[in-house]
Parts: sequence; C-alpha cells; structure tokens
Amino acid sequence: MICGIDEAGRGPVIGPMVVAAVWIDKKEEWKLLEAKVRDSKKLIKQRREKLAEYIKKNFYHEYVVVDASDIDNLRKTMTMNQLEAYIFAKLANKREASIYYIDAASNNEEEFKKTIQELIKHDCQIICEHGADDKYAVVSAASIIAKVERDERIKKIAEELETKLGLPLGSGYPSDERTITFIKEWIKKFNDLPPHTRKSWKTIKNIENEMKQSKLF
Repeated sequence: MICGIDEAGRGPVIGPMVVAAVWIDKKEEWKLLEAKVRDSKKLIKQRREKLAEYIKKNFYHEYVVVDASDIDNLRKTMTMNQLEAYIFAKLANKREASIYYIDAASNNEEEFKKTIQELIKHDCQIICEHGADDKYAVVSAASIIAKVERDERIKKIAEELETKLGLPLGSGYPSDERTITFIKEWIKKFNDLPPHTRKSWKTIKNIENEMKQSKLF
C-alpha cells in the first residue's frame, strides 16, 4: 500500500486549506497513469472535477479542511510548516501504508519529513520532495482531491459574500486584485474583515495599515 498526500490553499488570504490523501495498492498505480492523473495545477477545471470523481470512486481517500479561523488560532503556537506537517501526519495515521509520498511544504525537505515521521504512529518510509505532485501519480491524485474540494468551498464562500457587496470575490489569493479590492470594499462598507479571512496574514495587516493611513490624510 502506498499513499500520496498534498494540500491546496496554503497561501490564500480568504478561505480554507484542504489537505488530501489517497491510498492505492502499488500494483494498481497503472490505473492512475492510464487515467492521465497530473498535478492539479496543470489541469483545467472540468478535467480536475472528472478525475476527482474517478479517484473517489476507485481509491480510498481522506481529506481535512482547515478553516481560516483555525489557521489563525493555530498560527499563534506554530508555523504554517508545522501546521501542515501535523495535518499530513494526522491523515497518514488514518490508514497504514508502506510508503508515503508527500509534497514538501518547507524549503527544508528533510526537516519537514522528520517532523511528519515523528508524528506517524507506525513504521513506514516517507518520500518527501518538492514537486512530488508532478512526479508521483498518487500525489497528483491527492492534489486533485484537495484542489477540487477547496474550489467547492471557495465557490460557496463567494455565493455567501458576493450578494452582500455586489463585487466578485476572486480566487482568495493575495495576488488576485479582485480579492484585495473585495476585502478593502468590505471593510469600507462593514467596518470589519469579511468572514473566512485569515486575519493573521501579512496581506491583511498591510491592508489595514493602508486604510488607517488613508483615513488620516
């Protein structure tokens, strides 16, 4: 038995992070390859959703959703790398595998691997690499589950918030100008941050400081 683990939504300023794991018998890896499973970022939305259905139907999988408020609270006592390692290990402990293939969140692959290894309750091998979601089909499968689930959550958040402001939420990432504009306009209208915002993010601190300064001048 092998298992691939990956996340979606580590960096957004709005919305949850989703971590997913997929377990397969090594002898059945060809099924993922035949289905042309790839890193979720390299697939169009419709293809991702179709593959997610195939993976869920044919392979054992689990995922964890970490909401923005939980990320803020946990970041008071740990780094994002530590938080990810903890959740990766939590998923790994749900079902034993001989080898876990993990997409490294930290720049230091060995340190990230060691943190996860210490939290896993059974003997196993861990292969922890940057770009594992593009290199190993089982990690690609996990990345697809995580991405599709996060997209669905963001869609629901957008439906909840956009009607109150009349503006597009965007992707939730700091690099998305629509998201930044949405946050600023929400603050202007409601004098508060939008729900599902990661208040501990530097992006939010910068926006709040910028808006305070604009009021002064």
